[in-house]
Amino acid sequence: MRQLSITLSLVALLQNLPAIAQAPVPENTSGVTSDAIQQVTAVKWMTNFSDGKFYSEKLLSRAELASIMVKAFGLNNRLAVSKENLAIPDVPSSYWAFNDIQTVLKTDIMKGYRGNEFFPNQKVTRAEALAIFAQAYGVFQFPDEAVNDILASYPDENSIPTWARKAIATVATEGFLNTDAQGNISPLKPVTRGDMAYVLSKYLQRQQQQPETPEVPIIPNSPQTP
Repeated sequence: MRQLSITLSLVALLQNLPAIAQAPVPENTSGVTSDAIQQVTAVKWMTNFSDGKFYSEKLLSRAELASIMVKAFGLNNRLAVSKENLAIPDVPSSYWAFNDIQTVLKTDIMKGYRGNEFFPNQKVTRAEALAIFAQAYGVFQFPDEAVNDILASYPDENSIPTWARKAIATVATEGFLNTDAQGNISPLKPVTRGDMAYVLSKYLQRQQQQPETPEVPIIPNSPQTP
């Protein structure tokens, strides 16, 4: 009787195992909502893959980030783009992101490495991505004390590289920063497509909320102002 009870228990356990193993793993753990993804794909700052999925957990490469920055900030319209192309040994003119990489380098939004190489396929950390975004957006020149005060509320603020602290303080102040459930910035982790979609969606919302500059009505026979 005891043997039968043990056998039945094992059968019940084995029946439950497939359900546990097949439990769906959520595609998105970056805190980004489907609305944020729809917003950034609608303006074509980021795109879905050929199967129609966004893959928010996929890591971003430097080339992909360069392409996103050009689109989001219209970098190809900046005056510096007219400069002569740079010689980049690891980015030939046939490379898919050649023009975008040239643009981010000419506008100083991103930097090259030793020997003028760009390392287009290298993955990007969150600190690097946020600093590059802030560079395009405009880094606020907070004094160090203000930067420390802004970042003090994040449990892992001590892990933020010194060179990225002012940039991340800018992103945090503007409400563009996503964190994990414990409020950590995780600056040294690789940045995901979902992370970038979150930042870009908040930036897009900020743009859409800005009122248009009202036109000053012209009063007939009034003196012209300089």
